[in-house]
Amino acid sequence: MNRTVELYPVWLRVWHGFNAVNFLLLLLSGVVLHFPEVMLNVLSFSVARILHNTCGVLMALGYVFYLSASYVSRNWRHYVPERQGFVPRMMTQIRFYAVGIFQKGEQPFPATARAKFNPLQQVTYLGVMFGLVPVLVVTGVLFLFPEYAPDQILDRGGIWPLALLHQIVATFLTAFLVGHIYLATAGKTVTEEFRKMAFGEKVRDDV
Repeated sequence: MNRTVELYPVWLRVWHGFNAVNFLLLLLSGVVLHFPEVMLNVLSFSVARILHNTCGVLMALGYVFYLSASYVSRNWRHYVPERQGFVPRMMTQIRFYAVGIFQKGEQPFPATARAKFNPLQQVTYLGVMFGLVPVLVVTGVLFLFPEYAPDQILDRGGIWPLALLHQIVATFLTAFLVGHIYLATAGKTVTEEFRKMAFGEKVRDDV
């Protein structure tokens, strides 16, 4: 039996936009907090601190919502790589991004109802959503409530290693954001993938 399903359900699109806005505001306010002498013309330090704390809490709440909705809707299954033939399929995808994309080649693993992500997206998104983002959220919450941070980590005051880890993870996530936006332009048109995430995309599901 053939049926059509929504590749990007409404809850996922709303969360994706909400999370993107929060992350950009966190990035801006975070840069101001780290380099106030350079960025004060953009945002005052006190406003940046309030904005960073507020967006951090909203991002943490949004992440809890994302985990809950992913579990209920079984969206999480798209992140789990299929072991058989995974490495050859990932290499095929890497070759497409390295060469095929510039020759206007076809996506080797187009999104379907059963497999929304290609193999490279699976491992990347798995690491980001279930590895880096939780670390960013937890270290951010401990910054907000330092009384709950450990007194010492590796023989150093507990806040200092948390600050370093928070900044390193934020840097990796910023690099991911740049790559994520760039690869989103690799559809049949530059705006195709953005349109799908904004307005949804129905695909056929053969069951």
